[in-house]
Amino acid sequence: MDGPLQRRKMQASLPEGADNPLNAAVSARDRDAVAMASEAVRHKQCMLAFQPVMQSRPPHQTAFYEGFIRVLDATGRVIPAREFMPSVENSELGREIDCIALEKGLRTLVRNPQLRLSINMSARSVGYRKWMRVLERFLLKDKTLGERLILEITESSVMTVPELVIDFMDRLQDKGIAFALDDFGAGSSTLRYFRDFFFDAAKIDGQFIRGVSKSADAQSMARALVGFAQEFDMLTIAESVETVEDAEFLVSIGVDCLQGYLFGAPAVSPPWKDTDEAEVSA
Repeated sequence: MDGPLQRRKMQASLPEGADNPLNAAVSARDRDAVAMASEAVRHKQCMLAFQPVMQSRPPHQTAFYEGFIRVLDATGRVIPAREFMPSVENSELGREIDCIALEKGLRTLVRNPQLRLSINMSARSVGYRKWMRVLERFLLKDKTLGERLILEITESSVMTVPELVIDFMDRLQDKGIAFALDDFGAGSSTLRYFRDFFFDAAKIDGQFIRGVSKSADAQSMARALVGFAQEFDMLTIAESVETVEDAEFLVSIGVDCLQGYLFGAPAVSPPWKDTDEAEVSA
């Protein structure tokens, strides 16, 4: 039994307080995740893993890569963001990790002039001065970097501070930076703000993509999301594409780009890797 709904049901059946073994286990797990991420940041044991985002139509080239933040634990294992970001997203540590991801992404763009790259950030970093200083420092050296940078912000994160995000995007428009709404469709409250946002792309949440070729309900939802994004002239990207059948259906309804294990898993050793990129430190 797993998933948020099952955990809530289990928690409801157990006594409240410190004696609740499930609460204690969850708290211990979160503390461990925070400690691991904190140690990785302190010792500069952070890196990016890169996954291709493919054009859905000929010549089917890589449109850009997405850079996912990773940390190394005490044993040297590469730990994906889903294992620690939910526990640190609302904290100062989460802001530091966003800064590290941005800096590593920009360094990758500097070393690879033909590359276009997307980097994830939380809306909570919008007002974080250190994050902006990282961006400004790199753009001061090369103003063209912004034209190859895509910032991805999740739908749920956007809705924590929508007005601040709108202002933030407005201020960065003249730097050539593109914006992608990540996990599009996971919530519905974003829709009324679309007229004011400056998103260039919408990444359809994986829950509507996995197995879409076999699910009429998922197909209806995918069509609706693609149609909505197209109304606002946004590029559409399908996340979590895992089968040829799903990819073919998505192409048939007009999805512009495809991303998922069908085309490659996130890798810390990307195709363009050279000796300069072997560094792990931030």
